[in-house]
Amino acid sequence: MFDGISTQLLFGQVLIGLINGSFYAMLSLGLAIIFGLMSVVNFAHGAQYMLGAFIAWGLLNYLGVPYWGALFIAPVVVGAFGLVMERLILRPIQNLDHLYSLLATFAAVLIIEGLVRQEFGSTGLPYNSPLPGGVNLGFMFMPWYRLWVVVFSIVVCFGTYILIEHTKLGAYLRAANERPEIVESFGINVPRMISLTYAFGVGLAGLGGVLAAPIYQVSPSMGSNLMIVIFAVVVIGGMGSILGAILTGYLIGIVEGLTKVFYPEAANLVIFVIMIFALILRPNGLFSGKEGYK
Repeated sequence: MFDGISTQLLFGQVLIGLINGSFYAMLSLGLAIIFGLMSVVNFAHGAQYMLGAFIAWGLLNYLGVPYWGALFIAPVVVGAFGLVMERLILRPIQNLDHLYSLLATFAAVLIIEGLVRQEFGSTGLPYNSPLPGGVNLGFMFMPWYRLWVVVFSIVVCFGTYILIEHTKLGAYLRAANERPEIVESFGINVPRMISLTYAFGVGLAGLGGVLAAPIYQVSPSMGSNLMIVIFAVVVIGGMGSILGAILTGYLIGIVEGLTKVFYPEAANLVIFVIMIFALILRPNGLFSGKEGYK
């Protein structure tokens, strides 16, 4: 069906889609965790992803901390920022409708992006790859760093899934969402657990930002440009579905890549077409009936 050039293009776009899907999966995972436990629509997730990238850039350029150090430091800093945000903004409105958390986090996005843009400008800042070179796969040249991103993302995403779904800690997290009074009877501080879980979800966004820094330019709008797609991924997979967020993220990335081969004009629209059909056929998400908090 395909000649040699078309086959190269096909496999090349599948791999590029898998790389994009790695970011979709990681960011969607953080959103799913936050919504599943706290019922918070965290519109600030993209800004927190952007902060992770800027912190990695700042650590390198101001303090000389290389990428491998930033890979651990930046998510912790972003997670700590998330703790402050949860205490000051989200906890006072935790018993109100979801719309209030969406509006509050959207306001936080405007403030964060505005401050970063005022300090660094709108022009993207470069971040050199920590793994130069690559491997020739025959149909494309695969940079080592992008291969690292795919492998690391898979380990983090499925490691988090196992932690939440198949450990005692994960059982406490799920129980805290459904029956907090029972969990508190075991002497567990549920509000603290919820705060730390929000910080963990936010930290995943920060980690994604560090991974993205050497691939995309570090800019104040990098999170906003991605969040529309991430919310679509979460809706398709099922709000609060951990496995749904992961699998849908990778799947959407691959579908996007294949669409660029067969019908390039629709590459930026295909995810929203899928979302519409998913909402019609499975309003609660493709994976909502299989697993997840809800």
